[in-house]
Amino acid sequence: MSPIKSYSNTFIILILVLVFIFFINLSLGSVYIPLKQLFFTLINGEVDKESWRSIILSYRLPKAITAIIVGSGLSISGLLMQTLFRNPLAGPFVLGISSGASLGVAVLILGASFLGANITSYAFNNFGLAIAASLGAFLVLSAVMLAALKVRNTMSILIIGLMFGSLTAAVISILAYFSSASQLQQYMFWSFGSLGNLSWKEIIALLIVFLIGISFVIFIIKPLNSLLLGENYAKSMGVNVKRTRNFVLIATSLLTGVITAFSGPIAFIGLAVPHLTKLLFNTSNHRILLPAVAVCGAIIMLICDSIAQLPTSEYTLPINAITSLFGAPIIIWLLVRKRKIYY
Repeated sequence: MSPIKSYSNTFIILILVLVFIFFINLSLGSVYIPLKQLFFTLINGEVDKESWRSIILSYRLPKAITAIIVGSGLSISGLLMQTLFRNPLAGPFVLGISSGASLGVAVLILGASFLGANITSYAFNNFGLAIAASLGAFLVLSAVMLAALKVRNTMSILIIGLMFGSLTAAVISILAYFSSASQLQQYMFWSFGSLGNLSWKEIIALLIVFLIGISFVIFIIKPLNSLLLGENYAKSMGVNVKRTRNFVLIATSLLTGVITAFSGPIAFIGLAVPHLTKLLFNTSNHRILLPAVAVCGAIIMLICDSIAQLPTSEYTLPINAITSLFGAPIIIWLLVRKRKIYY
């Protein structure tokens, strides 16, 4: 029996939960839409109110799909980082990729007064912010990859990534000091994270890069299992550790970079979901964990988004705050319980 078949019942339950939460997410918000009307809208049937169709197709459906991509991508990135560094507290942002993306956005928004009016106009455009964030993430990725060529110790790469994060944070602080209140407010709103501001074109761009990142992961599933026992063991099993490490860095950078670019920095999902998945499936096999982490991440992101919407209220809480409220207690609980997390 294949590993996936032995967990088939659990996977079926998770997928059913994902579908259920997906429809609940679509129905909740400042305007409650009955599930019956929701189904009619999705199958292109008649609805009682035409405004409901517009709300679902133009806002809630894109936001729900974005939540699934973001939750899956960050969770997979977190699992890859925890496996590569054999550190249960490693997350998708340890390489400084998210900090690089934040720096790109900070330069565009906070440095707008130095860049001129033509550049400033892009600061109020989603694609402009995404391009700036992608460039910042790419620059940090390039620096980390160059460092990876010079050092052999994986932990050194972790420290280098953290140092790049500190450097970018320092530059952002300097830019913030010389910025106006309106610029600081705009940057702060971006840093809160958002799932609901993407058009269908932007979601397609996000999905394409997400699939490219996943394609890198598919080629290294078996080596990832070997890395759990250390690089020396992996080498003795014939694993090309350097190639595997580079694939992990590229995949994580693509997933984290594009998600941060379009949705802002979203904390704790990549850190907490892999641990929950391991406790649920009680395995360290990445053939099981990778699809399981993707589904669990999508479910939890949809739940967090549903909470952030404050159903029946016109207010929406920052998604970053909700994910942190969810993730931080889990990490504390894991540390207090000192449960084995398969490292």
